[in-house]
Amino acid sequence: MRPYFAIIALLFFCCSARFSLHGQTISKEELIFLTSEWKGERFADGRPKVSDDLLERAKHIMIDDAWTVLKNEGYLNQYEGGWKMVNNQTMSGRAVTAMYLPSRPDVEKNVKERGAKQGRKGNTNAWPIDVLTKGDLYVADAFGKIGGGPIMGATLANSILSKSGNGVVFDGACRDLQEITNLKGFNAFVRDFHPSFTEQMVLMGLNSPIRIGEAIVLPGDLVIATIEGVLFVPAHLAEQVVSTAEFVIRKDQFGFEMVKTNKYSTGEIDSQWTDEIKTEFLKWLEKHPELGKMTRAELDKMMSKRTW
Repeated sequence: MRPYFAIIALLFFCCSARFSLHGQTISKEELIFLTSEWKGERFADGRPKVSDDLLERAKHIMIDDAWTVLKNEGYLNQYEGGWKMVNNQTMSGRAVTAMYLPSRPDVEKNVKERGAKQGRKGNTNAWPIDVLTKGDLYVADAFGKIGGGPIMGATLANSILSKSGNGVVFDGACRDLQEITNLKGFNAFVRDFHPSFTEQMVLMGLNSPIRIGEAIVLPGDLVIATIEGVLFVPAHLAEQVVSTAEFVIRKDQFGFEMVKTNKYSTGEIDSQWTDEIKTEFLKWLEKHPELGKMTRAELDKMMSKRTW
């Protein structure tokens, strides 16, 4: 009886989720279910809408600190490194995800015919770009394909930048590096660059959960892409991750100054702070308004969770 119930459960899941066989997307209901920890605003398709303010603040934190916050919360599969980049520009944005698979004639024919009926234009690697909005960051699982694997060239890069104001993160390749380098405000994190075109690849998932190397990415995740690597922050943890990482920057700058002036030792700075150090920190912070404000209650709360 157990195999029978397993088959029934699998059929129910596939029918309810409607992953890639229904318009290359999962249903709004399924997306809300998968991101149910998020309690904020959503896009019409159900994707979490992390605020523009958080997107901007995320550009100025240290990815190491953000990674530590996620690790402490039990999120161990959110980082991927080993990228080639167009430049060293840091990017942050809300994930729009795409999943590509090796093509086969019958599947690609059916996907493209249905896409045409839905009003989609061009090859399937252009379809994710059509859904981009300002603040989005296009993240694609292109199964690491290099030769015959570029899913973006200069023309699509211009379109991506125009629609999102951002760049891309591809577990795959792109082409036209010399031209893309001239795009101000654009960066691409890819496995490699290659002069070939998209060949034997078909889009099979749009705004569905994807895998990027050893990381899991959901639509609406806060993506932080730096020279060190890329972090995919679940939307419901975005505020906590950014706020904590911002505090660590303040704490470090304060600590550096206190150690250099021999006011406190490294052991005192790197341990739970005494009331005296907390008072000294708040006075110091008042002299550095560019780092933001903080109350004693906020400081006590932040320090109570300290594992960094």
